[in-house]
Amino acid sequence: MENALKVVEFLSKHPKVAKVNHPSLPSHPDHALYEKYFPQGGGSIFTFEIKGGQEEAWRFIDSLQIFSLLANVADVKSLVIHPYTTTHSQMSPEELAEQHITPSTIRLSIGTEHIEDIIDDLSQALEQD
Repeated sequence: MENALKVVEFLSKHPKVAKVNHPSLPSHPDHALYEKYFPQGGGSIFTFEIKGGQEEAWRFIDSLQIFSLLANVADVKSLVIHPYTTTHSQMSPEELAEQHITPSTIRLSIGTEHIEDIIDDLSQALEQD
C-alpha cells in the first residue's frame, strides 16, 4: 500500500501521464469514500492513462523490467496489464467506455519490491520513444 501511494504520486506528476485513477487522489470521484473506509491508505491496484494511445501503452509495458505482464492482481510482485486488449477485450466499445477503459489505459498492481526500484523502472519505461 505504501509503495502504491508513492507510485500514484510519481505518476500523477509525470508529463507523459494523462491521468491516474486512484481514490487517494482528491480529484477521484470516490475520494471521500476512500478517506472514510481507508484512513490508513489502501489500494495497490489501479489504472492510469498514458499520453498517446495503444502503441504508447504497449511500448511502456514492453519496456518495464521489474513488472511482470500478468492478469492476476494483488501479488507480492509488481504486475502490469493492458486491459483494453486483454482482460476486457471482449467488451463492446460502449461497455469499455462505461468502465473508462481506453487504448491508453494501463493497470498496475504494485508489489513489495524496493520503491526506488519500482519508480526507476516506471521512469525508464515512460522515457521510451
